Amino acid sequence: MTIVEDSPNLSPTLGHRMTSAYAVTTSVLIFAAASAPTPLYRLYEASWGLSAFTVMAIFAAYAAGFLAALMTVGSLSDFVGRKPVVFASLLLDATVMYFSANAHDARMLIFARVLQGIATGSAASTLGATIVDTTRSRGALFNSVIPDVGTATGALSSSVLVQYSLAPTRLVFLLFLAIFCMFAALDLVIDETAPRRPGALASLRPRVNVPTRVRSLFWSITPVNCAVWALGGFYLSVMPALVRLTTGSLSGLFVGIATGTLMLSGATAIIALHRFPPAKVFRIGTLALILGVLVTLGGVALRSIPLLVLGTVVAGVGFGISYFGGLRTLLSLADATDRAALLSAIYIHCYLAFSLPAVAVGLLLPFIGLPLATYLYGTALILLGTASLVLTSSNRNASATGN
Repeated sequence: MTIVEDSPNLSPTLGHRMTSAYAVTTSVLIFAAASAPTPLYRLYEASWGLSAFTVMAIFAAYAAGFLAALMTVGSLSDFVGRKPVVFASLLLDATVMYFSANAHDARMLIFARVLQGIATGSAASTLGATIVDTTRSRGALFNSVIPDVGTATGALSSSVLVQYSLAPTRLVFLLFLAIFCMFAALDLVIDETAPRRPGALASLRPRVNVPTRVRSLFWSITPVNCAVWALGGFYLSVMPALVRLTTGSLSGLFVGIATGTLMLSGATAIIALHRFPPAKVFRIGTLALILGVLVTLGGVALRSIPLLVLGTVVAGVGFGISYFGGLRTLLSLADATDRAALLSAIYIHCYLAFSLPAVAVGLLLPFIGLPLATYLYGTALILLGTASLVLTSSNRNASATGN
């Protein structure tokens, strides 16, 4: 079964290949900008005297905006077309970059992060649907790799600027501001891949729409998707403190390297295994996630940098391909009329897992300490991965017997 049908080319200009390249590049940049503040948290803590809870609030503000956008405008592009939604999202993200570059306290940064979540959430499902519209068989591959590559790019580039730039809290945001303005202009000349149709206003009602044909599979892979994105949230929020605990270093560069290692190993594994059957990729990824988390916990317990790095690489493999295996299977069952809505539903449960557990850890840190919080978090991820293996195995057995 093919993943998509050809979408109508409503205003041929640069062609579907250029439109696809634009959508992929823009998606990477959107996710890169979202992860750019991670290496800056320690600077904000030092200069503004922020508590651990405030740092978590800044992190959670982005996720809250992202989820709000997905539940309202996440499927809007299925009705008004892809281009208007992408254009508005890029202009909003450019505005966010201006506010972030000029932030002088936590309240201003929280405001900027909420807006960034809205911009990223509205763009993510729309650009993801555009990619699937224009690439037929590679839509799931690109949509799985992009968050990893984008997040790694943002964290690594920001950490380098933090380490070596004279204006570490401003330069990265000003660069993204210029980039988003340029890509908003490019949006005007790419192809539109989705026809307008009635129902735009009704689509803004907050809801989660999972097509009936994929609902059982959707819930079967939810536990490991939650584990995958909860791991990503942990690295983007708690990793700065964990790096200081394990290495004794205050360098933001180590934070960027740790986050980049997790994401890039995931992207590499997706590319290497993308031709394998989706169910097999999913099982390999889930087992790698469980093993990687176990090794990482050993690294924390022993204060061992080699174990921490090894665990991050192995967990990163699981992070990438377990999500890809599930996404590829789901998208193969979606049709053009509910593509953006399905991607929004996937992102909603993933971003709840991305944000809520990390915020819970931030609340618990003053009472139980970072090592114990890390062990509890890792154990929860292992249990979620195991549950998903059991559920998907039961789902396959039921399908095979006709139940």
